[in-house]
Amino acid sequence: MPKLSEFYGIKITMFANEHGVPHFHAHYEGVSVVIGIQPLTVLAGSIRARGLALAMEWAAKHQAELLAAWNALQTGGKPEKIEPLD
Repeated sequence: MPKLSEFYGIKITMFANEHGVPHFHAHYEGVSVVIGIQPLTVLAGSIRARGLALAMEWAAKHQAELLAAWNALQTGGKPEKIEPLD
């Protein structure tokens, strides 16, 4: 489970060889949410509103990089780290 980014207490991860639509996991305060990349939408789980808003803001800025990370992991590659939200 590579960590792609971390900011404001939110850890962004993505798993290799997961099925379904391209997505990532946002972990915040001990819970996590699965967020689809295109379109940006919550697929499963829930986190506090502040964490979700920050994760969605970050993802909107990095959709292309998230898709590249997804594709790299699905083909056995290693994803690049993604800049945190500033």
